[in-house]
Formats: sequence, C-alpha cells, structure tokens
Amino acid sequence: MDSTRSLYKRHRYPAEIIAHCVWLYYRFALSLRDVEELMLARGIVVSYETIRAWCAKFGPEYARGLRRRAPEPGDTWFLDEVFVKIGGIRKYLWRAVDQEGNVL
Repeated sequence: MDSTRSLYKRHRYPAEIIAHCVWLYYRFALSLRDVEELMLARGIVVSYETIRAWCAKFGPEYARGLRRRAPEPGDTWFLDEVFVKIGGIRKYLWRAVDQEGNVL
C-alpha cells in the first residue's frame, strides 16, 4: 500500500480517485469527457484534461494489468453480423465471439 501511495505523491486528488478514473478510461474505452461526467455524477469535479494527464502517466500500467487478466479466447469462434440502414445506406457490422460469449 505504501508503494501505491508513493506513485500518487504530490497529486491533488486521492489515489483512489485517480485510479478509478484511469480504470474507467481503459476498462470501458470511454472518452475523457465521459469519465469527467461520470465523476461529476459522483460529486467529484475533475477536468478531462487532468484525467488525460493521469492516463498518460499511470495508464500503461493499468492497461498491462487489464490485458493480463483478459480471458483467453476459446477454441470455437463465431461471427455476429448485423445489417443496418444509416441515412438510407446499408452498413454491415461484424464482431467475433468465442463459445463463452467473450468478444474477440
């Protein structure tokens, strides 16, 4: 815990808030402004520019940890295909899914 605290030394916000913002950004692929709005909904006023700086500084370590914990893809893959019309033009959307439903 002491080494975690030293990572966030001399920052205005507590380590839990910084870690939560960076985790939200990398875990759910949100925009910086989305993370800013989520934190504002929790009563924490922090600018998207501050979140960007935190993600640049602490983000690579979080991203490595999330990739390490990602589930291994299964042996069987399926292709989901959706056809939608946007502005009168037909678009095709695909995603690959393994047998347990994990998106590849």
